[in-house]
Amino acid sequence: MKLKDQFRFVRQNMKKNKTRVYMTILATAMGCAFLIVLASVGFGLQKSVVKEITEQRVITQIDVHGKELKNEGEFRPLTDKDIQLFEKVKDVKAVTRRKMVQQDSTYSHGTYQEPAQTYVTNFPSEIKAGFELSKGRLPRSKEEVVVGYNFPLNLALMDAPEDRYDNKGKLKEKYRYTGELLGEKLELTVKQFKNGKQVEKKLPLTVVGISKKPSREWTEDRSVFISEAMLMEIENFTGTPKGMMLDPDSEKMDGISANKGTYDEVKIYAKDMEAVQNITDKLKEKKYATYSVVNELKQVNMIFMIAKAGLIFIGTIAILIASIGIYNTMTMAVTERAPDIGIMKAIGASPKTIKRIFLLESSYIGLIGAIIGTIVSYGVSYTVNFAVPLIINQAFGEETPPNLTFSDIPIILPIICVVICYGVTILSGMRPAQRATKVDVLKAMRREV
Repeated sequence: MKLKDQFRFVRQNMKKNKTRVYMTILATAMGCAFLIVLASVGFGLQKSVVKEITEQRVITQIDVHGKELKNEGEFRPLTDKDIQLFEKVKDVKAVTRRKMVQQDSTYSHGTYQEPAQTYVTNFPSEIKAGFELSKGRLPRSKEEVVVGYNFPLNLALMDAPEDRYDNKGKLKEKYRYTGELLGEKLELTVKQFKNGKQVEKKLPLTVVGISKKPSREWTEDRSVFISEAMLMEIENFTGTPKGMMLDPDSEKMDGISANKGTYDEVKIYAKDMEAVQNITDKLKEKKYATYSVVNELKQVNMIFMIAKAGLIFIGTIAILIASIGIYNTMTMAVTERAPDIGIMKAIGASPKTIKRIFLLESSYIGLIGAIIGTIVSYGVSYTVNFAVPLIINQAFGEETPPNLTFSDIPIILPIICVVICYGVTILSGMRPAQRATKVDVLKAMRREV
């Protein structure tokens, strides 16, 4: 009996019992849809969490916090010697380093002022790492500075009231400096305690560049980048490293002189994501304290892998329940087709051929059910992503994060479902198919099976 004839025989027999076969297919489809939709929740939430992490941090960025001291469990700040070592590591694209002025810095422009964080940085390394300007150029002299994109947007009137911000947290236009800040003069006010009194010094600066707008809407860049020479002038005034303010009572530099010449922020940028782990491992061998988003992603992916495996296992139970229907359908098929089996045996059909015919039928039922279940699951997934945020908003009055995905179906999920479903249907049809090969020809012809 040719394989083509076997397929034709299977289809003809399935048409004879349409209702029972359709109900079995429906149960299988429901089990597959349940497995895919249930597991898609794990895939969707993982996608949202990973996306949130990677958007908050540059995926190729490695933060270096210091180097561990021998047998002390403490870490020392990083210096130029460490930077040179980092730059020699294989696959390192750039090493940015910043010194931070260690006091609250206030910048003024006429009747406008703004507190901001002040940095000294190495612009060539910043450019390699992706730093860009939206306007102007990089500093060339001691008094020239670059300000963050959001600095001009937060330069407010000195006498602005407390309710100067709108409901979105932005400075109201009537209190904001609306002129062109590029090329304008700023005054940086630095302070120090001398002889028990606080004294101030104003340093004139010129804005020559404004950084590019942050790629993420919820972040703000209000930094000001000054020159190394200007930092030295601040240190000469305060008498402390990085302009650190002394204690007004003691006015002593207890324990702070060690910070001189060190960096407050050091970030390494790898050439690609694959190189991050290798660079991190090399730095850890040299006792450097590091952090990268890749480390965090590993932990997150491990948690979600366990969760997804559990959800797939629970979904498989639904397919196992549906397999009971397949077993029942195939057992009834063997009973009802006993005369046909007897005829096939009488004309020379081998037990192997008879067994294959019934396994083909159970496979038909399983695969059709899996395909229908997959199509339905995509529709359910789309509905969940559309409807759940509306339901949460209406029921609880809460807005869901705009990038939150409740259900996501990657191509691997339907493949897993089809493989599981096919395996279960084969197992379900194996016993009835085995029984069909043992049908006695004479009894089958008399319908006594």
